[in-house]
Amino acid sequence: MSGFIQDDPPPAAAPEPTGPGLFGDALPPATSYRVLARKYRPTTLGDLIGQEAMVRTLRNAFAMGRVAHAFMLTGVRGVGKTTTARIIARALNCIGPDGKGGPTAEPCGVCANCLAILADRHPDVLEMDAASRTGVEDAREIIEATRFRPMQARAKVFIIDEVHMLSRNAFNALLKTLEEPPPHVKFVFATTEIRKVPVTVLSRCQRFDLRRVSIAELAAHFARIAGQEGVAIDAEAVALIARAADGSVRDGLSLLDQAIAQAAPGAAIDATAVTDMLGLSDRAVVFDLFEAVMAGRPADALAVTDRAYERGADLGVMLQDLLELVHTLTRLKVAPTLRDSAELPEAERGRGAALAERLSLAALGRAWQMLLKGVGEVEAAPDRRAAAEMVLIRLSYVADLPPPGELVRRLTEAAPAGTPPLALPAAGGGGGVRAVANGGPVTVALPVEAPRPGTFRETVALVAARREPMLHAHLVHSVHLVRFAPPVIELRPEPDAPRHLAAEFAKLLGEATGVRWTIAFATAAGEPTLAEQGEAADAARRFAAAGHPLVRAILEAFPGARIEAVHDASADAYGLPAAPPVGGEAEPDMPEFAPVDAEFADGPPEDLELTQ
Repeated sequence: MSGFIQDDPPPAAAPEPTGPGLFGDALPPATSYRVLARKYRPTTLGDLIGQEAMVRTLRNAFAMGRVAHAFMLTGVRGVGKTTTARIIARALNCIGPDGKGGPTAEPCGVCANCLAILADRHPDVLEMDAASRTGVEDAREIIEATRFRPMQARAKVFIIDEVHMLSRNAFNALLKTLEEPPPHVKFVFATTEIRKVPVTVLSRCQRFDLRRVSIAELAAHFARIAGQEGVAIDAEAVALIARAADGSVRDGLSLLDQAIAQAAPGAAIDATAVTDMLGLSDRAVVFDLFEAVMAGRPADALAVTDRAYERGADLGVMLQDLLELVHTLTRLKVAPTLRDSAELPEAERGRGAALAERLSLAALGRAWQMLLKGVGEVEAAPDRRAAAEMVLIRLSYVADLPPPGELVRRLTEAAPAGTPPLALPAAGGGGGVRAVANGGPVTVALPVEAPRPGTFRETVALVAARREPMLHAHLVHSVHLVRFAPPVIELRPEPDAPRHLAAEFAKLLGEATGVRWTIAFATAAGEPTLAEQGEAADAARRFAAAGHPLVRAILEAFPGARIEAVHDASADAYGLPAAPPVGGEAEPDMPEFAPVDAEFADGPPEDLELTQ
């Protein structure tokens, strides 16, 4: 059974050597240090932290004798999936101190089966790493092994780690055995990628989602272990380790091990040491940097980053710290009761709550977007420090700018008498002017009217509605309308127009309308193509919008801004305004602005966004 881990019983302990070594020096005493993650690995369900729902379900199942034949344990790394699998194996096979016990949720830990499973050498508890054993032959090994009764335990337990790595054929081979295993066989699967496990396998297992352990639970657990190890550690240092663990007990214990190893013998571990070890910036420094940036003081912000850089901090990581802080402040803003939560460190509950009171949600949202974009820029930049500083400078210069909606209101109030204000359209439609400032769009909506049917454009739109993309594309880009007199249409084709265009167009219109159409090709110049007309109309709208006083004021308020697009809901799919009524006058390309005393139809323009 090469696919399973079965350690041989340990040999009898050899006598400790006391004489000189091979090269004459005395041999040092043998050491067998165990890392904290192994030394404090849970051995009972009660030892598991942060998994109360699963523990309660398993205890009830054992108490009622309703233990499933297959379990699926899923969760991030280090939350206890494999450890739980071994606890289940012991619970199934424990015989008690007197050798007469049955399956129990509280294994004794002293019987032969418990001791062998704890030592990872029980012949009936078989572990396989699916990351390295992915093929159908490995699955057949498991199936073959299920046919034999346990050698000394009550049940044969197959623990398959990273089960999502099995191939599709391997999963298919396991299905029948997994659905109807022999009564003496139990399966326990563990995975970090539950979405990669076939539904056919999941439906045959009892699933437990092991959640990330909270920062408060991790901090309390690490502090307790540090006390048992006789190590003095500050509460703030424990909190930093718990936060860096990201919900993983094993990762956190590894970091605690590292912190203990770095500290001088007998010295207490403080937050500064942990900060240096993790390459983090001090929490107070993060707050100082954020306050400087949000106050629009780039020089102070750069001074903070200079000091942090000299201490070895990664400015890219500092941006991530700022991003996390913005998220925390936003939560404090929308849910003030969080400031009393033990989940938040003291700095967030005190200094963070005060910051959340002063900053608006618009400012926090803008900071989030800019930092999120900045983190990606730093990762792609050849000089991480330079990229991070550019992000901070950019954020400093826009931090004290009013939101676009407030700016529009101010400009409207300050506009000369008689200047028509820009207004948001009523619900159900509307156009707008879209300006781009520092990479962030500002959309100012304009009221519109609905287009009217009965034109060549409508016949082309009918082609689009009939889902004929190639014919539609040629009608938009490759033909010029010469005469439109339904049911006769005269067109001048471009050289790239296909020869069968007229026949296909006539056939489609006939099927759609029930009328026989005639499509004729002519040599007269005709109108510009629909694509050319749309481009001209868009240019006219841009020119008209750029001349409006409020649009000019917005462009002046945001240096480097430009009009990216003018959205007019009266325009059709080709960017052209509604056709004039028969016998009537053509309507202007640009919709009229709202009157001076118009109200915002959908409320004040806070909906306008400026994303840097």
